[in-house]
Amino acid sequence: MENISKKRLLLSLKILFISVLLAIIYVILFVKFGIVIPCFFHEITHLYCPGCGITRMIVSLLRIDFYQAFRFNPLLFIFLPFTIFLVVDAFIKWLRGSDTYFYKKISNKVWIILIIVTIGFGIIRNIPYFDYLIPTVVR
Repeated sequence: MENISKKRLLLSLKILFISVLLAIIYVILFVKFGIVIPCFFHEITHLYCPGCGITRMIVSLLRIDFYQAFRFNPLLFIFLPFTIFLVVDAFIKWLRGSDTYFYKKISNKVWIILIIVTIGFGIIRNIPYFDYLIPTVVR
């Protein structure tokens, strides 16, 4: 716990508590009552965006159903470990007051590739031949 600002630690614990509480409420509303925040892109265009299925993916992960989570959003499921690493790294560096975050060390080429892959996934999942990429419930 060296070099950690107590003020930042308390702030982060408050934010974490509120975030977890809101996430629990949202998951309960989704699981028990089917109440979700709709994907506005899908509502307007009837196309699937790269993020469609993320709520159901997270609920499946909480149920330890990895295959179903993958079927709801394969791209974000694959990106999840990378994203978790970046968030944890940034959080630890922020607590220590450092400004040398890992995401700043990643080449711009890598970020461009990630953006192109994400946009490409959003396009491909709407082509009828690739309909297995849309959020799907596995029975």
